[in-house]
Parts: sequence; structure tokens; C-alpha cells
Amino acid sequence: MQADDTRRFPEALLRECVEARLAEAGASPGSRAAAGRAMLHASLVGVDSHGVRLAEHYCRMLGGGRLKRDPLLSVEHRGAGSAMVDGDDGLGHFAAYKAVEVGIALARTAGVGAVGVRRSSHLGAAGAYALAGAEQGFVTFATTNTDSMVALFDGAQKFHGTNPLAFAAPLPGERPWLLDMATSSIPLNRVMLHRSLDKTLPEGGAATPDGEPTTDPYAADMLLPLGGVDYGYKGAALAGVATLFSALLTGTTLDSDFIPMYGGDDISTPRNMGHFVLVIDPDKFAGRAAFGAAIARYVQSLRGSVPRAGGRVMAPGDREWAEMDERRATGIPVDPDTVRFLGL
Repeated sequence: MQADDTRRFPEALLRECVEARLAEAGASPGSRAAAGRAMLHASLVGVDSHGVRLAEHYCRMLGGGRLKRDPLLSVEHRGAGSAMVDGDDGLGHFAAYKAVEVGIALARTAGVGAVGVRRSSHLGAAGAYALAGAEQGFVTFATTNTDSMVALFDGAQKFHGTNPLAFAAPLPGERPWLLDMATSSIPLNRVMLHRSLDKTLPEGGAATPDGEPTTDPYAADMLLPLGGVDYGYKGAALAGVATLFSALLTGTTLDSDFIPMYGGDDISTPRNMGHFVLVIDPDKFAGRAAFGAAIARYVQSLRGSVPRAGGRVMAPGDREWAEMDERRATGIPVDPDTVRFLGL
């Protein structure tokens, strides 16, 4: 199948179909709404690897028992500005959005809300949670570590996960400033998507089992860190930042100790994933008005920076919001495998 085999569908229809499949798999109303919200965010901003195509995987894990269908989230406050959320082995989106809510409540009083998540599962697009905080007026950071699939710089062994780092901040009169980046050159789900589409991978994104770079999605066995062959030491170190916050501070699972997300016969054992959310209230620092004026001036200056010939300077989030507008107008592209699963 080629990339042009994708078909486009309205946001509302996809949300309805995703939630219907999750409901059929037994997911509780709260957990399936959270998962649908996060997946649709990813699909709308063009992160298709973490969008609605993951619905089938989540349904399989719900059916196998790895994910609890009706998790009971709990919160343990550990300090004036810190807490832990227990995800009860449910869908990770449910626990992550809860962590943002808890972080906001803490930040309103303490200025900063630092929230760890334990006993969770796959997070999806980390930017969905950073955005949720920014939309409420808070500077927000969200991260997770994942199972080993990325080589170290000059390495020929899977070590870190794709370990995303996401930051968002409110921008007066506009949609938030938003950065959502994997610390690998590409996410594993991009490889899976390109296999579905029979599409070549970008250069410097993946490697064969012996660590040699490849653009063949079928030959790819591991990913390369952000920066690729020449500058991957930067991405490899940043991946460790996600592990520090998400696994070490929360007491959960190291990248190398995870049950793999894909492959293997065990779909009943929970993965005990950790996440981390940091929420900051601008009112408790320079003040919300001062911060708003400063970030507006900063972004205006950034966008006004002189581009190179044929180039365009954009602020973090500009590409995502343009993509969202385009997809809301023309429909969200969906790969053939997901079209079949959703019954479209």
C-alpha cells in the first residue's frame, strides 16, 4: 500500500469511532474519553504515529488484561507542591490528564506542581498533556520513559526509549506555545506506520540489528537518537532526562526493564510505566500579566527573525496549529489498517 491509500475523515467521526471501539473493549467512560482526547490531539496536529492508529493496540491490551478496563485513580500528596498519581494499570492518558489537574491545583497554591505517575501505561503524545495545562494558563512540562528501542550514540544496542519531552505555555490571544519532541530521531510508531504505508523512512532515523543506519522500515530494528549518526549524543543524553523524571523520581520501570509495547505473547502483565508532569503558575513568578506580555513580545520577535532564502521562521506550535486548521477543514488522514479496524 502506498501513502496515497490514506483516506480523510472528520474529527467528530473519528472521535466517535475510536471511543466506540474502546467501549466495546470494555474501557470505562472516563478512561476512553481521555484516550480519545489524546489520540485526536495527535492526529489533528500531524503526529499520526501517536494518533487514532493506536486505538487497535489499546483495545488489544484491554482485551488481554494488560490494561484495566475500569481503573480507580488515586492521588497521594507528598509535599506542598508535589504529588503522586497511581494509574491503577489503566490507559495512560487517563492518569496523565489527572496528573495535569493535580499539578494545576498544587501550582495555584505553591506556584509549582510536580506530579509523578506510577502504575500507568503508554502515554501517547506527551504534548497533549503539556497543552492541557497551558490551555488553563499554566506553563507545563510532561514526559515519560518507554521501553528500550533507541541506540546510544555510536551504540549497536537498544538502550533508551523514545522518551519525549513536551513543553507548553499560554500565549495571550493565541493558541499556546508548544514543543513536543521525541529524543529519538523518529518514534517507533513512525516505523510501524511506514510499514503499513509501505513508505521509506527518513535518513538517520533507524538502524538495523547491528546498528547500521537504514531507511527500510522492514529492516529497522532500533531507532537512532535525536541528531542521528553525527550528533546523536545530544538526543541520547536528553533521553536520560526523561528517564530521570519518569522512572527514577517515581520509582517505576527503567527503559531496559519494560515489557515491550509491541511483540511477544504477554499482553496480560501490566507495564508499570511512569510519567512526570510539572505545572508552573506564572502568577507566582513575574506575574501572569508580565509573563503574557513577555512571551507575546518574544514570539513576535521570533517570528519576525530574518529567514534564510526560501525558508520560514516559525515559533514552536506554529506548524502544529496550521496542520490542525488544515485537517479540520479537509479531514484527518487515516492509514488503511486503521480504517479497517475503526470500520470506516
